[in-house]
Formats: sequence, C-alpha cells, structure tokens
Amino acid sequence: MHHTERTGMLYAIIGFSVLSVGDAAIKSIAGAWPVMAVAALRFAIAAAVLFAMVLVKEGASALFPRKPWMQLARGVSTALASLSFFAAIFIMPLAETVAIVFLSPVITALLSGPLLGEKVRRAVWYASALSFAGVILVLRPNLALIGWGALLPVATAFFMSLVVILNRASAGSGSVMSMQLYNAAIAAIVLVIVAFATRATGLPQYYFDFPSWDVLARCAFTAFISTIAHWLIFNGTVRAGASQIAPANYVQILTASALGWWLFGDRPDLPALAGALCIICAGIYLWRDSKRVARLHGAG
Repeated sequence: MHHTERTGMLYAIIGFSVLSVGDAAIKSIAGAWPVMAVAALRFAIAAAVLFAMVLVKEGASALFPRKPWMQLARGVSTALASLSFFAAIFIMPLAETVAIVFLSPVITALLSGPLLGEKVRRAVWYASALSFAGVILVLRPNLALIGWGALLPVATAFFMSLVVILNRASAGSGSVMSMQLYNAAIAAIVLVIVAFATRATGLPQYYFDFPSWDVLARCAFTAFISTIAHWLIFNGTVRAGASQIAPANYVQILTASALGWWLFGDRPDLPALAGALCIICAGIYLWRDSKRVARLHGAG
C-alpha cells in the first residue's frame, strides 16, 4: 500500500471512530429530552453551519438544488434513518445497535436490483443470509427485554440504504458541501415537524421546552464532530479510494463496543458478539466480491 493510501486509510479509521463518539454523546441524552427533539436540534445545528459555509464558499446560487425531488427524498430518508437510530440507542446498547445498522450494505445491494436496475449477484444472497442470521443473534436478548422496539436498528439500516441509493441517483447534482446542506436542511425540517407534532399530542414523554445547556451542548458537539468525521472519511476516500477504505467502516463497531462498555456499562454476551461477527463477515465478503466483479469488468 502506497503512502497516500495508508494516509487515506488512517483518515477513514479516525473518521469512522469519531462517528461512534457522536453516537455516544447522543445516547447520553436519553431521558433528558425526547428523541424527536434531539434529532431535530442536531440536524438544525448542522444545517445552520452548512448554510453559512456554502453561502461563503460557493455563493447564493449553490443554495438552490438541482433535482429538488431527489434531494427531498434524500432528506426524508436521512430524517427517518436518524430518528430510528437515535430512538434505538436511547433504549438499546450502543454496540448492538451499531452492529445491526451494518445490515445497510447488504440491504443496499438487494434494493439496487428493483430500484436501480442492477443485477443482484449470488454473493448478495449469501451475504444476506449470513447477516440476517447475525441480526437474529444480536436481537435475541433485546427482543425479549424491550419488544418490537429492538427492530429500530433494522429500520435505520433500511433508510440508510435508501440514502445510499438516492445518493447514487443524484450524483453530480451539486458539490459535496451543498449536497450535505440539502440533506441536513430537509432532514431538519422534517424532524422539527415530527417533534412538534408529537409534542402536540400532550403525552408527557414527547413534551419538550427550551433545552438545558448540557443538552444543547451535546447536540452541538455531535453536529460538529459528525461534520469532522465525514470530512475525514471524504478525504480518506479521495486519497485511498472508496473500495480501499470500505473495511475501515467496521471500526465503528469496535469503537461503539468500547464506548458502550466504558460509559454505559453495556457488555454484549457471546451470542451477540457472534452475531456482530456474522454481520461484519457478510459485509467484508460482499466488499471482496464487489472488488472481484469490478476487476472482471475492468479486464473486459
């Protein structure tokens, strides 16, 4: 591996690790503020910062997206993915939630057939079987303890897969920064509407007022650190290539496990660890098969 590729891999590993730090900060808010309000505040802060950056660096014309319906679909999918993920980490161990979310590459490969017209390879079905077996192992104790809420990470993986597919379909619609802005702004609007709609129900678990300084600080910290993480991952991708850094993604599970154990006392049992390993192996197998197919197409 060349020096540039090694540097890119290092950037990616740090970036993916930092994402789990942001997840831990969000989990620490559980019980202090409703999950809908937390998600809305986190994306509102990110959208405000990105708005200022795009306006200064790219001008007012960059604020208006091309393919607006595609950007709307991206933003709504991001909002639903974030809401289900935040809700999951509020009630489930961080490591197990993150492990299940790694179903996303397999679901993306499955959905690419009907949505993008791509051929679903045999390897995708093998990876799907292995990863879903892993999910069953990870979910086993959580389904017994908290019921159907344990399926929230599966919903997160599904909506994240939609985001990836929509990203492919909207490629070239703007700069990296402006695409982040469209995504964050639309997600923020959707989440603000959801937060106030649930607050209007009068149910105490959905009520919120102006956040305390520590909730505001943790949401701002998460928005900031997530932006830094995505910048690191983007630079890693530029230096080493997307196919090279893909395995670094699984560092998130290790970081989430360490943070969950250290900060929240969550110790996954052996079946849950075995399930996480199945999901990781399925993702790596799918990645290796994708590289093999890309080489064959290149040779052809």
